[in-house]
Amino acid sequence: MAKRLTAIDAFCGSGGLSLGIERAGFDLVTAFDNDEASVRTHNKNMPGSAFVGDAKTLTAAALRKQGGLRARDELDLLAGGPPCQGFSKQKRGAHLGDSRNELVLEFLRLVEELEPRAFLMENVATLAGVRGAHLVERFNSLERYTLTGHFYLAANYGVPQTRQRFVLVGIRDDVKGRFKIPEPSTPEWPTVGSVLAGLPEPPTDYSVHPNYPNHQAARVTAKNIDRFSHVPQGGGWQDIPFEKRLKCHQVVDVKSGGWPDVYGRLRWDGQCPTITGGFDSFSRGRYGHPLQDRPLTPREAARIQGFPDDYAFDGTRHEVRHQIGNAVPVTMATEVVRAIRTTLNARG
Repeated sequence: MAKRLTAIDAFCGSGGLSLGIERAGFDLVTAFDNDEASVRTHNKNMPGSAFVGDAKTLTAAALRKQGGLRARDELDLLAGGPPCQGFSKQKRGAHLGDSRNELVLEFLRLVEELEPRAFLMENVATLAGVRGAHLVERFNSLERYTLTGHFYLAANYGVPQTRQRFVLVGIRDDVKGRFKIPEPSTPEWPTVGSVLAGLPEPPTDYSVHPNYPNHQAARVTAKNIDRFSHVPQGGGWQDIPFEKRLKCHQVVDVKSGGWPDVYGRLRWDGQCPTITGGFDSFSRGRYGHPLQDRPLTPREAARIQGFPDDYAFDGTRHEVRHQIGNAVPVTMATEVVRAIRTTLNARG
């Protein structure tokens, strides 16, 4: 029987990439993150696989020990998504000084120390742009690896979301196979309706649904519910009657002013923009339910990220929102890691 391939997930968060790694046929020997709530979620769903750790102080020896790997054992895959808020499109002005950017270089250091047969680094698309290109270029120092960078659109890989991510894959030079970017896994983009269909409404008393973890409605004022009730599918704040709009929306041009997705309602037959940690607020983007006058619940957002319904998130509502928003879409992660597995198993 062939040896099962091993993997470590750095900056694992709540486990979107880790779940994709396991689904792709790897043995996730360990994972780490410095956020305690995320690690609790990870271990609730993949028991004992993650620990709280700081990438700046972790060494290859410590990770091997944590994962039960002996010093002479090879690690097949080091994967990770260093925190990306410093490169986010929402970040203005001070992004070059954001200390979280340095974690990309910590991931590079771990690649150098562990020397895995392959590595995968996932991040926001802007990392490979003007803001972060200087950091991506540092990976060219890995002379033993062939690098493949690609921009992946989540909707091409099984989730109804136009989230775009940059993924850098490195294959060590003694691996016989060559990495091939996976083809889209679905002939047509899935829709919001196709993944939300069949999910009952959350309880009206704001409790969690008894059969669906994290399916809980956000508390929204009656005034905001009334505003949103005027917005059709695909519409936004511009559709709210003038006298009911926020004051800031009464003094801007309807066609060109303001953020167009504020008070936005999703289309049942369309896709969702990038899920962020603010998905349960009308003021944070186009996250209004397509059929109901409310924002998405955490369970609905998790479905849009590709998590199964039995994947329960632990923590406060704020922590859960950000765990879901920061996750790698599970089905996209699965397809990319499967392509890496094919490469590692190639016999030349």
